[in-house]
Order: sequence, then C-alpha cells, then structure tokens
Amino acid sequence: MTKDVIALTPKMPNVWALMASLYAGGADLDLSAAAEGAVVQLHGPGGRPLVSVESPVLVQVPGEAERLLGQSARAPFWWTEARASTAVPEAEQLAGVVCGRLNALLGGTTWPPEAAGTKVVDVSAVPSAGSGQPAVDVVTDHAAVVLIDRPVVALTTWLAEIMRTAVASRRSLQIVTPPHVRLTPAARTTLARVPNRWVVQDAECGYYDGLSGAVLRWQDGAFSPALSADGTATVAAAFTRPAAEAPGRQLIVALRTIHQADERLLLGGALEAAWETLTGTAPAGWGTAEPVNLPWSPRQLTDLARERAPEPAHLVVVGTPDRPAMATVRVTRTTKGVEEDVVLTVGYPADEELPLDRIQPLAETLVREHALTTMLTSVRLGRPDLTTAPRLEGPPIPYAFTLGPDDVHAIGVDHARRPPVEVRPVGLGPATRPALHFPLGEAEDPAAWERLQQLTAHLRAAPTSRRP
Repeated sequence: MTKDVIALTPKMPNVWALMASLYAGGADLDLSAAAEGAVVQLHGPGGRPLVSVESPVLVQVPGEAERLLGQSARAPFWWTEARASTAVPEAEQLAGVVCGRLNALLGGTTWPPEAAGTKVVDVSAVPSAGSGQPAVDVVTDHAAVVLIDRPVVALTTWLAEIMRTAVASRRSLQIVTPPHVRLTPAARTTLARVPNRWVVQDAECGYYDGLSGAVLRWQDGAFSPALSADGTATVAAAFTRPAAEAPGRQLIVALRTIHQADERLLLGGALEAAWETLTGTAPAGWGTAEPVNLPWSPRQLTDLARERAPEPAHLVVVGTPDRPAMATVRVTRTTKGVEEDVVLTVGYPADEELPLDRIQPLAETLVREHALTTMLTSVRLGRPDLTTAPRLEGPPIPYAFTLGPDDVHAIGVDHARRPPVEVRPVGLGPATRPALHFPLGEAEDPAAWERLQQLTAHLRAAPTSRRP
C-alpha cells in the first residue's frame, strides 16, 4: 500500500529546498529519476524504494485544495506530492518529513496535517528488497493494483500515467480504497472504462465494486465478481444502503462539435458558452490532470491539442468554488476535422431549481456559433459536489436531445421531424438547413429513456438514399 503526503506552499520549491527535504533520511539514501525526470525516488538499502516525490505543480485555480483535500490553500500555490510505501514503516514518516521540511523552508501547510515532521528519519535498518516502486502496489499479468486512502481520488498526473502504462501492457487498472473515499468525475470516467475497476474494502463482504456494487474476490491475479453457482453476481449490502445525507441533483450536458482544421481554429468555445449559460460564469481553470492548475484559456487549450495531434488530447476543466461544475474534454483529429467531445456536469442542492429553461437557447447558440453535431442533456440524483461515493446511484435520465444541421440534412429533414413517439422537435438555426431539438419530457421522467431509444432508432432508420 502507499501513503500520500502533500505540501502546499506559497513559494516554489527550488532545487536547494528540494534537496534539503529529500535528504530527510540522511545522506545514505540513493536518489533516482523516473517518468522522464518528473518524479524523484528515494531508495533505501539494497535499492528498496521508499518515497517518490513528484515535480511541484503551480496551481493557479482557486478552490482546488478544498475540492480534493478538504483543506484551504490560497491560489496560487505549489502542490508537491510525496508517496510512501507502507511496506516500510519508516517510509511514511520519511514522506511526512520531506513535505514538513518544504513547509518549514517555504511556509505553507501539509496534508494530512498530522503527517508533517522535520527530524531526520533513520532508515539504516530498513531491510533490502527486490525491485519495485511506491506508485503501484501489486502488478500481475492481468492487473496493476493501487491502494489509495485520501478523501477524494482524483485523476492526478501520477494516476493518469499508471493508467497509460496499464493500457500499454494490456492490464486493467484496479484502485482499492476504504469505503469513505469518493471519486471526482474525471476519476470516475477513467475507472468506468472496461476493464478498469474501483475496489472498495468492506467489513461485511470483503470487497465490492464501487460503481456496480458486485461483490469481488481476488482471482487469477485480479479482482473480479464472485459469481454464484448460477453465474450471477451478488450485490454488496453496503452499496444499496441509503446515504446519510439527502442527494442533490446533477445536470449533465454531453456535446460534440466538429470544426475545420485551420490556423484560425480556437477550441473551447462551445464549452465556454455552455458553462456561461448554465452557471453565469466562465470556466475557472483547465489542465491535463488534477489538481487543475491553469487559468481558463481557449488559446492555450488549442495550442496543446495542436501539439498533441494526431494523438487525442484529454483535458479536465473546473469552475469556481461557489458553483460545483466540471467537464472532461477529448479533442481528436479525424477525417471530418477536429472533434471536441465534452461532458459538462453541474451540481445543485436538492432544494435548488435546475436551469432547464436554458437548454434550448443553449442548443440554438451552439448550432449557430459553434458547429454543434449532437447534444444530450440529462439529469440524475447525485452529490452536489459532483463526487461519487461507493453507493447505488440511479442512471442519468435524458431530458433533451439535439441533432446538428449536417446530420439532419444527411438523414432528411422530413424523416427526422417525424419520430414515432410523442416528441415534437423544434427547428434551430437557419430554416434552410436546420438543426432539430427534441424535448424528451419532464426532468427525471423514466419514460424518457424509451423515447430516446425510439428516437435514435428512427433517426438511424433513415432511407438509404439519405444516409451519410
């Protein structure tokens, strides 16, 4: 298992501060670099890995420490993360001293506060061991398993790198946490992809899947469902147990745009328009991982996507602390142009009305100004802070679907306007080449799922001569 300790400092940890902190275990420890120099590892006798320290990150977005750690830190600040192997008791203390010394030299705070220290840690008696690293706890032929205990599991640079390595080696990423841990939307999206898994420790059944509730067992080098004699999975009682607090609601807007690839292209406009329409403000920050560290800038976002092409760019965007909002963005270069796939989620307390009356005007704006291809708006019960606890959550209920003008033209306007359900589409954009907006019923109406299925089946069944 690993233990995380984080230093939050107002000043940049320079080379001298880092070296003074890294030698908290004495001069006999060995240092090595990993991840192309982005990570420094401390090794004990025999090369045993004790602590890995990531490169400091300048976080310029307000509210990130509160969102991920529940601890206040005024932006801008430097986030320096140390990860200790709990296979060696001294390693956890060593990580705390590394961060404690940084704070002693630079000011700031340590998370968790009780981990901070400044005294030299004696690691001379640590037994040697074989190869390994603090980042991954167990590696088998089928899985890379990481044990995490922090309030919120986020899609950190470290976790994203482990995921990429697992994919490249054809392994699943399996994160094991205590039951009090929650996931950010970005981390949830990552762990929801097959074959990744969120494994939750449980006193009653041992382990269960935090997203499906299936009881799990360690079998053939990975956690997998414990099937009964008839081949069915058992759902953990903890998963279906009601939460202590009343759930809020989440408004989810999943949209796609396609742009011509030219030098004048500026990405992020559709997301910015949706954010301002639904929250009244622009996004606060963006980045490739969490904590989100860069102030919102469509130009910088576009430059990064251009640098990474033809590989896709995966981005995370957050809002201001007073209105929980978060988006994941995937930018892809295809034969059609540059595609943006955006999933924006906004959280609301249970007693607050959702701005559903703004969805159709938003669709109109996206059609006219941002090359909208599709947009699906949904509502679901969930935590207002957008994190996911390992409990049963109902699926999102679709509220409205918008089809862009190019697809409407390819299908045929007459065919697209006449779905075999009680859905009356609204034309958007120029009358000569309209998009269609399909309301699917009242918010949280379960029958909307059937209407959406019938609608999409009708649109796919366009006459052959009209299909793209």
